[in-house]
Amino acid sequence: METDLFPRVLWQAGPIQITDTLALSVALTVLLWLAGWSLTRHLQLEPGPLQTALEGIVLAMENAVRDLLPQHFDEVAPFIMGLWWFLLAANLIGLIPGLESPTRDLSITSALAFLVFLSVPWFGIRSHGLKGYLSHYVKPFPFLLPFHIVGEITRTVALAVRLFGNMMSLGLVALIFLLLAGFLVPVPILMLHGVEALVQAYIFGMLALVYIAGGIQSQSRRKSKR
Repeated sequence: METDLFPRVLWQAGPIQITDTLALSVALTVLLWLAGWSLTRHLQLEPGPLQTALEGIVLAMENAVRDLLPQHFDEVAPFIMGLWWFLLAANLIGLIPGLESPTRDLSITSALAFLVFLSVPWFGIRSHGLKGYLSHYVKPFPFLLPFHIVGEITRTVALAVRLFGNMMSLGLVALIFLLLAGFLVPVPILMLHGVEALVQAYIFGMLALVYIAGGIQSQSRRKSKR
């Protein structure tokens, strides 16, 4: 496990930089797409251990989305499940010697949080129209508009910083243990990294799902009251 705490710049042209975390994120996205494409074309009626494990993970993800948004499952599930798969891969790849989790880079977690920020109005407008969605910013009172806007911005910042902070702190803990104990305790560190990677991926995805559900269901509740 590498102990670099900051991303390395692989290529730069003026203010534009390509870091190792960005390159790894793009590579992971392509690999996940290829893996999904390949696995879904070789499904077996009598699944083996790998297919059984993957089907169990997919079923758990689907149930989480369906529990919160049963009527909008088909719309929201691809985004949330794609986010979960990427986060699982991005967080766990740090277990491979020579590689670091892209989510240790604040720019990567900020990009993910920004996607969640955009997804809330996207799904809200698709479900209730532009006017219907924007009306919730001035309800129940118009003077609450600035507070609604600030609230959405701050929760987006918190989403990015939470994931970055936890993954970065995990790297710091690993570095401290390696400096103090050398390579005498690699297994506990790897186990800690694995558990933390799974937990942080779950939390990020669930928060994104809750935000989207809040944007959709707030309008649905108003319509039902009418």
